[in-house]
Amino acid sequence: MLSHPEPSSSRFALRGLCLSLSLMGCTHLVLAQEAAPAPATTASSPRAATMPAAERKATEKPAAPATETRQTLEKVEISGGPSDDATRRASSAAKIVISREEIEKFGDSSLGEVMKRLPGVTTGGRPGRGGDIRMRGMGGGFTQILVNGERMPPGFSLDQLPPEQVERIEIMRAPTAEYGARAIAGTINVVLREAYQRKVNDVRAGLTVERSHVNPNVSWQRNDKLDNAGSSYNLALNAMQMKHEDDQNGRTVSEDLHGGPARVLSSSGSSSDDRKMLNANGRVQWRLGEGESFALQPFLSVNKGSSSSQQRQSGERSDGRPLPYDSAQTEGRTEFKMLRLNTQLQKKLDPDTRLDLRAGLGRALMDSRTLRQEFLGGVGSRTQDDTVNGHDRNWSLMAKVARQLENDHSLVGGLEAENQTRQQTRLSLQNGLPRPELADFGDNLSASVRRFAAYGQDEWSVGPHWSFYAGLRWEGIETKSDAANYAVSNKSSVWTPLLHAVWKPDEKSRNQVRMSLTRSYRSPQLQDLIARPSINSDYPCPADGACGPNAVQYPDRSGNPDLRPEMATGLEIAFERYLAKGGLLSANVFYRHINDLIRTETRLETVSWASVPRWVARPQNIGKARTFGLELEAKFRLDEFVDDALPLNLRGNLSLFSSSVDGIPGPNNRLDAQPKGTVNIGVDYKLRSLPLTLAAGLNWTPGGTIQQTLIQQSVTPVKRVIDASATWAIDRDTQLRLSASNLAPLDYNTSSIITTADKRITTDSLGRSFTVWQLRWERKL
Repeated sequence: MLSHPEPSSSRFALRGLCLSLSLMGCTHLVLAQEAAPAPATTASSPRAATMPAAERKATEKPAAPATETRQTLEKVEISGGPSDDATRRASSAAKIVISREEIEKFGDSSLGEVMKRLPGVTTGGRPGRGGDIRMRGMGGGFTQILVNGERMPPGFSLDQLPPEQVERIEIMRAPTAEYGARAIAGTINVVLREAYQRKVNDVRAGLTVERSHVNPNVSWQRNDKLDNAGSSYNLALNAMQMKHEDDQNGRTVSEDLHGGPARVLSSSGSSSDDRKMLNANGRVQWRLGEGESFALQPFLSVNKGSSSSQQRQSGERSDGRPLPYDSAQTEGRTEFKMLRLNTQLQKKLDPDTRLDLRAGLGRALMDSRTLRQEFLGGVGSRTQDDTVNGHDRNWSLMAKVARQLENDHSLVGGLEAENQTRQQTRLSLQNGLPRPELADFGDNLSASVRRFAAYGQDEWSVGPHWSFYAGLRWEGIETKSDAANYAVSNKSSVWTPLLHAVWKPDEKSRNQVRMSLTRSYRSPQLQDLIARPSINSDYPCPADGACGPNAVQYPDRSGNPDLRPEMATGLEIAFERYLAKGGLLSANVFYRHINDLIRTETRLETVSWASVPRWVARPQNIGKARTFGLELEAKFRLDEFVDDALPLNLRGNLSLFSSSVDGIPGPNNRLDAQPKGTVNIGVDYKLRSLPLTLAAGLNWTPGGTIQQTLIQQSVTPVKRVIDASATWAIDRDTQLRLSASNLAPLDYNTSSIITTADKRITTDSLGRSFTVWQLRWERKL
């Protein structure tokens, strides 16, 4: 088990990481993320009026002067706000800030590709395509994902949001009262373009190529003043197309543990997915007085897609039953539309007290249709036609009061209310007739989730060496559903105390130690609570009777209305050293103890929809779990450590994760989808003789086996992504960027193993990954 590092051991580990980065930077360019201070966020941001004392103090400092002579063609922009590192250093609660400059480093086409390089962050899915985002390798909702401090509705993915529309990314390793405690692994807050900081009128156009498919994208960003009184507006538009084509090959081997013959089922095919996306967000802010403003913030996202796939299979099923089809073709379409409007009022009640009021309305529409045709011996055997229409509506209200006391002492209190309703209708036809089992289960859904929260936090400095943060948050969630025969009413509430502290050995020292002791939780998702069954289409119910048996790898699915929230106690200890030329070295140790862990288990159950027991996958509270790890981070200029070296900006992070789940046999009884670690190494360099900036990077995540339940295992491969980019400054307002993601691609093959009393069933999914090339033209108008 990892122990808390002493300062000496932390320095030794960090020096080792620095040395390895230095050696790689001297031999060749391997990765890129900049170590110099990034463009700062300014005090005009929405949170500036209610920032904690120490963090607001940092915003009053001027930006550090440039330490390197710049090319004459480069436009020099002066910012009066703090650097990312200054904001991070001043925050009482651990916060990592990724600015626009870092986001633009490689010209990534998706936020998932941006985030895979961040400390302690991993992404699921195939290399080069982003995927679901996890902190500490913890998936399944352990990571809280916010956009402008708010959760997005179901159906929205961060990959729908282009990096061009993002102002900065904030990573909080431990929960805070203001951002909420539904963050066992941590919080990632994506902040969209903010209020006017400087006049901007930028246009970008690019082409992305993957596997010979050319995908265009274009974006426009405009910031300007409305009047001379300080009112301003911001507008960001982006349109893009993404087309992916994949091979779908698989093999299932069923072994009889009592010596019977093995059965093999092979499948092959291909799939394609074509999506068109339009995103727009804006902000209009009116200045009401000194430190007072009113803002409107609309946000629109439209995503339309079509897909098709062809599949062929041959061999035997694990239970020896004949194949229901030997080939199939599927066509689908999806459409997602979301519109949100947020308002914000900031008022000064007196010189030391500020009031922040926010209100929001939103609506999301989700429509999809899937048509699947199956054939046996060239003759159609079954047709399935599913049409789903969903409508989400939500509103939110937030009020926060911040009062600044003497001696950098700050008090903040807030109230929150949020309501989300969902209406979903589904028409499911089999061979032109309604599916028989849905007559009993119902096919429409009406549900609501209502949340209330209250919190208070106190942040203060005790002399030049200590600063403290204490917070307490109460949050209650009520979920209701009137699904036919499976209505749900679930209520839960939690208290989460939060403590953070920062110790500086010397007032002028660049070193500091962080400590956090927190409580956090994860509430069950709506689909996990609703107990309405979903019958596996490979073992359907006949029209004239009850369902028969199914196979363990083709379970039915159902929810569990008795689920309890997962509760976690967390501990963080970090050492940070801020370097003279910009950059830092840090080491962080974390620990989480989780109660009432939720995991989906497949069990043989006696059910109402079948005359015999069937295998059913259902979420359960299975007991306790623990996870701990070490996170090392370094970013610096090479010439700070090696005399007469090139001024390479180097960045690297190494994260090691471990976990164990009670009640599941080891040695691989880790949290679901959690790897044993992840590594990022990067370098970028601005040539002195040419207006050219080169960058390169390596992201590596090891594969491994995870024992998910008593009978299920999953196996994931090594994930390695090499990126590179070259940016040519044509003139002071125009640049051309060529980038490549996933150079030297690896196959991405996954496996699942199910072991019952008499069988072992191994299913291998064989997939390829591809290099993604992008050429982008950027112009400041």
